[in-house]
Amino acid sequence: MRGEEVEPLAGLLRALDEAGYHFVTVTPETHRGAVDRRGGEPARDLRDVFGWSLPFAPGLLGAEIERLLDEAGAIERRPDGRRRSRLRVSALSGRLFLHSAWPTEEEDSVFFGPDTYRFARFIEAETRDLPPGGRVVDMGAGSGPGGILAGGLLEAAEVTLVDVNPRALLLAEANAAAAGLPVETVEAGSLEGIAPADLIISNPPFIADPEGRSYRDGGDGLGTDLSLQWAVEGAARLNPGGRMLLYTGSPIVSGEDRLLGRLIEAMDEAGCTLRYEELDPDIFGEELDQPAYAEAEVERIAAVGAVISRG
Repeated sequence: MRGEEVEPLAGLLRALDEAGYHFVTVTPETHRGAVDRRGGEPARDLRDVFGWSLPFAPGLLGAEIERLLDEAGAIERRPDGRRRSRLRVSALSGRLFLHSAWPTEEEDSVFFGPDTYRFARFIEAETRDLPPGGRVVDMGAGSGPGGILAGGLLEAAEVTLVDVNPRALLLAEANAAAAGLPVETVEAGSLEGIAPADLIISNPPFIADPEGRSYRDGGDGLGTDLSLQWAVEGAARLNPGGRMLLYTGSPIVSGEDRLLGRLIEAMDEAGCTLRYEELDPDIFGEELDQPAYAEAEVERIAAVGAVISRG
């Protein structure tokens, strides 16, 4: 059944690529401001529909693109006669990726944004010295950009995308199909039962989210618990000589990185080496007014990259 769902989605990406579509997805607040400045006017082109998530009039997309979107069950029909895409499409490293329309407020929303671009740059930088082939696992894959990018760069023998959200895995399969990359998808919230890998990548949720949304909430420890848990799980499933790339966020309190010390201790216990870098000093600053951060006097949230290696 999933194959029947994947085909129109992958076809939509191919049609948009042929049409020269390109859109870079911004933060939710930047998106909100851009939409507000449009003053409620309808979509004028493909970027308005699949990038800015604006309502569109029938006929705007062209018959083929609208047919594929409709076959995918991704058209919202509004009382005023206009329509709206339930999906967005973003460009990354020469490929197009499906993810959820703005605003991403539903529990099973599939997020894609500036963190995705930082994650991609991190993967590109840290896989340059790796041999081709091998097995790649993307833990918490979402719509699959990390695993698809890494699999393509390394010409991986196998690529496994793991996520707890079936909606995300459907989009990941479509994104992989459009990229011409065979993948296996596994619906799971952990790596239990996943075979050892040569490269494990992960971009876990890391916000202390008061609503507990699965695509944002990093758990306790000011949102660091999930990152630590996935690092420990990933380290345990690396083949000898394998590497894990963990891109995440860490709260900085009185100049102290709250994730780093915990990771050092955990990786020492796991018998793995750790290389750690602050990639962006200040992300999601709007979250600092939330009670969890304000009460802990968090100065900033940093984007960090951890490279975990098994000798």
